[in-house]
Amino acid sequence: MRGYSRLMGADEEGTHERIKGHFGQLVEPKIKEHRGRIVKNTGDGMLAEFPSVVDAIRCAVEIQRAMVDREPEVPEERRISFRIGVNLGDVIVEEHDIFGDGVNVAARLEGLAEPGGICISRMVRDQIRDKLTYPFADMGEQTVKNIARPVRAYLLSAVAVAALPPVNPSARPRSARRRAKPRRGAPRLSIVVLPFTNLSNDPEQEYFVDGITDDLTSDLSRIAGSFVIARTTAFTYKGKPIDVRQIGRELGVHYVLEGSVRRLGDRVQVNVQLIEAESGAHAWADRFDTDQRDVAEAQSEIIGRLARSLNFELLRDAGHRIEKEKAADPDARDRVMRAWALYYGLGFPENQKEAVREFERALEIDPRSIDAKLGIARAVVRIVGDGLSNNVEEDRACVEQLVSEVLEREPNRSLAHAVMGHLRRFQGRMAEARAELEIAIALDRNDAWAIRQLGQTFLGSGQPEAAIPYFQKAIRLNPREPSVGNAYGLLGVSHLFLGNMDQAIAFLRKARTEMPRYWEHHGRLASALGLKGDIDEAQAEIAEMLKLKPDVTSVARWRAIRATIGGGDPRNQALWEKTIAAGLRRASFPEE
Repeated sequence: MRGYSRLMGADEEGTHERIKGHFGQLVEPKIKEHRGRIVKNTGDGMLAEFPSVVDAIRCAVEIQRAMVDREPEVPEERRISFRIGVNLGDVIVEEHDIFGDGVNVAARLEGLAEPGGICISRMVRDQIRDKLTYPFADMGEQTVKNIARPVRAYLLSAVAVAALPPVNPSARPRSARRRAKPRRGAPRLSIVVLPFTNLSNDPEQEYFVDGITDDLTSDLSRIAGSFVIARTTAFTYKGKPIDVRQIGRELGVHYVLEGSVRRLGDRVQVNVQLIEAESGAHAWADRFDTDQRDVAEAQSEIIGRLARSLNFELLRDAGHRIEKEKAADPDARDRVMRAWALYYGLGFPENQKEAVREFERALEIDPRSIDAKLGIARAVVRIVGDGLSNNVEEDRACVEQLVSEVLEREPNRSLAHAVMGHLRRFQGRMAEARAELEIAIALDRNDAWAIRQLGQTFLGSGQPEAAIPYFQKAIRLNPREPSVGNAYGLLGVSHLFLGNMDQAIAFLRKARTEMPRYWEHHGRLASALGLKGDIDEAQAEIAEMLKLKPDVTSVARWRAIRATIGGGDPRNQALWEKTIAAGLRRASFPEE
């Protein structure tokens, strides 16, 4: 259960009664309904056994989905949320308990689940794969306490649970049924652009097809009032069987756009179809045959037709970039597409530096390429921000020059303003950073990266409470991007600065799980655990941090790294010293 100690400390009697109500009115009846038995009650949780793994998962999902609609009048920070772990294995049965490795793994999976979510093992996933359609996401191999072998885990997130249809309302208390508000649905113009299929029988053309998908995602974001799922989340569905209804529920969108591209020589054929996610019905479809050199024009026509079909208007400059690129060398465009594929791909940080080289090759072919300049700037500013630059000042100067050149020619390019805002934050020029990022979001309201950067600007200015909504929205727009762990980590830091220790640790654990190779997530979690007094676990996280970044040997060294890349204003620095530095010291991490 989330925040059990905190809630009991604030209102012991009331919290106990609320937990009893949830168990008696929902959890216990559901376990009985699905043929399970309660082995024991642990106060803030329970252990249950089921004859079938399918029954266990159905029960878990129905409990978590019903919890979404319970206690609607209670503020979020006081609501009771459960974590559920499910495993399949042999157990030793005694009269009032069960033992064994299978039980231990289930307990560790519960710890990996997020509040309101469900975490299962690979054995469970294999058993339910063809029987249940819940969208469990692969978390990879997890190393967990007191289990010798890594555990392959799969997560049904709280967002995915909330998107499922409500359970039988009879499972909710009468007070909740009277006062519950209707669950907020997806925005009216909410859409995900799925990766287009490459029909060219040439794997080398995959980057070209992905590039068209990227451009459509960017251009659709400019439709007034739209909510567009980010590219990196959409690409998690690439190569998988498509169930548009499930995708619509999982991502909370009304529309799914899918299509295919066939490239033969200089000829390109693009097929595109818009599907209503709830019904699975086709709302619109078309085909475009074009010469390779006119692909940009074809994309502009697709966006125009789609906008008219949905009765929305594009922003005035929706096709501005495409028109300017008509004369660009197709080889340079190919290089840019390859570079973005590297940028979004696996293998960080190595792929970032290779992406820069590919953007540079595009710029050599076409020295006027706006996309190549902007791609270099975006990749380099990320390298600087992650503390991987060999020459911070030189890289900052490079970003400044490239983005200035882009804005001189295209002042309404959203990404250029977002990169400039990122740079200004590193330079400690917070007011300018905020202004640039607000312009970027005004031009592209669905840019999850710019939204996250604006949150970081508030956090860097010592305003963690103002930062939280931006991190939450960034995760909502792009919940599956490879670097989503950074947003969870920043949420964790915000709550840590605010003194919300349980929430901070939960988000920092999530950040570590999403991005286990990023050293700072381990260090921040270590500090939070140190402040809470969990010294052994904090020291284990410090050891993991040092494996990933051996040069962070002291609090002073971490402080110096922050200063190099822009550690924020004095208010942020004071919060950092009070929490992260103090927690590391409590975990016996050296000061010097």
